[in-house]
Amino acid sequence: MARASLSKRRLVGIDRSGGPPPQTVKGQPLRPWTLPNAIGFVRLGLIPVFLVLALGSGDGRVASATIVYTVIAWSDYLDGITARITGQYSRLGALLDPLTDRMLVVSGVVVTWHFELLPRPALAVLAARELGMLVLTQIGLRRGIDLNVNMLGRLAVFPTMSSIFLAMVSVTWVADLLLYLGLAMTLGATARYALDARRQLDALPSTSA
Repeated sequence: MARASLSKRRLVGIDRSGGPPPQTVKGQPLRPWTLPNAIGFVRLGLIPVFLVLALGSGDGRVASATIVYTVIAWSDYLDGITARITGQYSRLGALLDPLTDRMLVVSGVVVTWHFELLPRPALAVLAARELGMLVLTQIGLRRGIDLNVNMLGRLAVFPTMSSIFLAMVSVTWVADLLLYLGLAMTLGATARYALDARRQLDALPSTSA
């Protein structure tokens, strides 16, 4: 079946009307060998490289680590655009992208915590949220619940990752401000995930006799 025409808004991910592509929903094959997934595998593989470079520096502000961090963060858009251009959507891609983003945020938290580049209380809340979402997502998948990334969660990625980036570049109050903004948006997105999970649980058929 021919794919619908790709508008500029849909290409860059602004227009997400119509729901997730059918190839990405639960029950579909993983289809690991696609071009977008290849980009995703590279992104995931670069995270330990970032950690080694950053934690091996004297203060967490080394150009090589910052460049790797930036490449991982921005290649998420390349991943998505590639999927939309080629039509190579997959179930694995839908699972891999948010996992990589959360691992990148946690890795950034580890570095900025270690070198005290950002307020530690806020970092602790952010790390707990990301790790908690990883656990809850796995639990949800086992129970047949598929939590799609909501728009607030997507938007929260920018200030959160930008805060970590700026903190690794120089000392600036903007990094702290973006961290608190990203944290507030992230917690708001988490509340929406909880409501979505509740609705899906209520919709599941009862197993009682």
